[in-house]
Amino acid sequence: MKPLIGITSSMEVDQSHYAVANRNVEAILRAGGMPVMLPYFLEEGDVDQIANQIDGLYATGGYDIDPTLFGEEPHPNLGTIIPARDQSEIILMTKLIEMGKPILGVCRGAQTLNIAAGGDMYQDIYAQINQELLQHSQKAPRDHGSHFVYVSQGSLLHKLTGSEKFRVNSMHHQANRDVSGSFQISGKASDGVVEAVESKKHPFALGLQWHPEAMATTDDVASLNIYEGFIAACGK
Repeated sequence: MKPLIGITSSMEVDQSHYAVANRNVEAILRAGGMPVMLPYFLEEGDVDQIANQIDGLYATGGYDIDPTLFGEEPHPNLGTIIPARDQSEIILMTKLIEMGKPILGVCRGAQTLNIAAGGDMYQDIYAQINQELLQHSQKAPRDHGSHFVYVSQGSLLHKLTGSEKFRVNSMHHQANRDVSGSFQISGKASDGVVEAVESKKHPFALGLQWHPEAMATTDDVASLNIYEGFIAACGK
């Protein structure tokens, strides 16, 4: 039996339909998982049931995150938020962290994972970081690695990729800032922007600021290794 992987879905402001990019589904299928698109769960009983049924959670990218969830009010550069998605993902992530089930978060998924663990984030890195930054919203195809990420030795990310430096794509204006005591920063860009966070205690709770699902389409080795390692952890 293939591990059952819950994939978080996106929604527009009118909340008329759910959507998941096919490249996310393909990345899970290629790595050997069985993807299932998840709607938003806000009732405790529903969260408990789905948490018990899935073997792991794949939190995808999407719109911005409600800053009131980490004690701030909206910055002028804050983009679209879907409050029900934020709440649902954080509730489910918190439950899975308690259960010790694997979580892989990409882009906004990395941010919701950090917030669920007690961390916070920049609402807009260009307005809130007082230094010159790299281009983090690349003007290039999604599968292009536009800058490097520098990986901490001994981290889960290092073990998965076998590398201390590799190229990643970049499509964001928000980023994680501080992490809780149970998490650590395991990857940064050369300008200091946080590119990866992971749990110190949980066997597999990893958040990546880039979109490895897009780079996996070009057989990028680091991206493929990340997905395969995630599915292997879900199968244990």
